[in-house]
Amino acid sequence: MRALHSSEACFVTTPGAPNPVPGTLYVVATPIGNLDDISARALSVLRSVALIAAEDTRHSARLMQHFGIGTPLAACHEHNERDHGSRFIARLQTGDDIALISDAGTPLISDPGYHLVRQARAVNITVVPIPGACALIAALSAAGLPSDRFIFEGFLPAKTAGRRARLEQVKEESRTLIFYEAPHRILECLEDMSAVFGAERPALLAREISKTFETLKGLPLGELSAWVASDSNQQRGECVVVVAGWQAPADDSAVSAEALRVLDLLLQELPLKRAAALAAEITGVRKNLLYQVALERQKDA
Repeated sequence: MRALHSSEACFVTTPGAPNPVPGTLYVVATPIGNLDDISARALSVLRSVALIAAEDTRHSARLMQHFGIGTPLAACHEHNERDHGSRFIARLQTGDDIALISDAGTPLISDPGYHLVRQARAVNITVVPIPGACALIAALSAAGLPSDRFIFEGFLPAKTAGRRARLEQVKEESRTLIFYEAPHRILECLEDMSAVFGAERPALLAREISKTFETLKGLPLGELSAWVASDSNQQRGECVVVVAGWQAPADDSAVSAEALRVLDLLLQELPLKRAAALAAEITGVRKNLLYQVALERQKDA
C-alpha cells in the first residue's frame, strides 16, 4: 500500500465510521477598492474556513496579508473551475468549510464561481452568501436613474459589430441598463451607445468606485462620450456605465421597431383590423395607434 501524501490525509475515513457532516461553501464579497469596505463577518469567515478558493491567488494573497489572514489559498478561475470544482466539492464533503472569493467585489458577478456553486448545490452542500461590495449596485445607487427595475448586461462584445448588435437588442428596453467595460474600450463603448441609443439618452460613467480617483459623471450619452474623449484620465481603471431605459414619447405617437415587426408579420396573414388588434395584444401598444400605422403602411405599399 502506497504512502499517502499529506494533502490527501483529509480524504481518509475510518471504515465503518459515520459520514462527516458536509462543510459550508461561503460566497464572500471583498472590497472593490477601499479595503475598509470589507465586512467584519467576511473577515471572520475568511479566518475560520479551511480553504479559500480565489480567482487569482497572488492578488488575493495581498488582501489576506493586509488583514493578517493565514488561511490557505487555492486557485478557482475561469480556466480551471469546471475541472477543479470537484476537488473543492470533495473537501466540502469531508466537512471542511470553504470560502469562495473573486479578485474584487461579489463573486459570480462577471467573475468565476458559478460552476462551483452549482456543483455544491447539486450535492446538497449549504451555500451561504456573505454580502458586500458590488460595483454595479454601487454605481446604480449613485446614478440618479430609476433603480426599481434594471438589467445587468455585464461586458459587451469587444468588437464594434458585436457590441452594436448587442446594444440594438436592448435599445428599446425600458428598464435601466448597467454595463461593465474595460478602460481601453470605454470610449468606443460610449460612442456606440450614443449611436444606437441616441445622443440624448441620460447615462452615468462610474469609474474607479471607492478608489482614490473615483469619478461619477452623469451626462447625455453624446456629451459623456465627448467628455471622455477629451480627457485620457477618464479612460483608465474599472468602469461601470449606467444608462436610462427607453421611454416612449409622451404623446405615444411612436411605435417601437419590435411592434412594427409584429404588425408587419400579422398583416401578411390577416385582415388589417384583426392584425392591428392582435398586434396590440402581443405588444401592449394601443390598438387604435397600430390600426392607423397599418393604414399608412398599406398606403405606402
